[in-house]
Amino acid sequence: MPRIIGLTGNIACGKTSVGQILLSLGAERYIDTDALVHRLYEAHQPVAAAVAETFGSLVLASDGSIDRKVLGSIVFHNAAAMQRLEQIVHPAVHTALRAELTLASPASIVIVDGVKLLEAQSGALCQQKWLVVCPVEQQIARLIARNHLNFEDAQARVRAQPDTSHKLALVDEIIDNGRPLEQTRLQVVAAFERFCRLFPE
Repeated sequence: MPRIIGLTGNIACGKTSVGQILLSLGAERYIDTDALVHRLYEAHQPVAAAVAETFGSLVLASDGSIDRKVLGSIVFHNAAAMQRLEQIVHPAVHTALRAELTLASPASIVIVDGVKLLEAQSGALCQQKWLVVCPVEQQIARLIARNHLNFEDAQARVRAQPDTSHKLALVDEIIDNGRPLEQTRLQVVAAFERFCRLFPE
């Protein structure tokens, strides 16, 4: 099993940017659990079928895959619906993640990016867990620019995210990504050096 750094943090906090910096520092693979969800939502996948059965055929796109925008309009405004979705998706993501990890060389460092890393089983696989944070205003602005959302939808997605304050004691490193990118990079470099000292090959 490779050494694993788990990256978590709420939507649009910049986990991908931190992951890319870690790749430039020598990490071998970057696994985005959201990309795994995309695959699980494809047509004819058991997870897609279970989601459609739970939330109705309106969440299906014309090709039979899950329409994430329609699904998001349901779950990001309803905590109970989000919980039902997570009960379907989290176990399948964990299984898919373990399969991805078998593709990495044993001596390598792998980055696992997941919003719900601490809540899901996947967190137990990580040698360290890092929390990426930034101001709410930046999250909303990034969502509007990246996902082409209006302010209300972006705000709803941010409000649906779990409170990060209780996570501070559960993680090994906190990366403040609300500053210029070079300052983020300096934090990541220092944290990565500490990780490599603690978990040498």
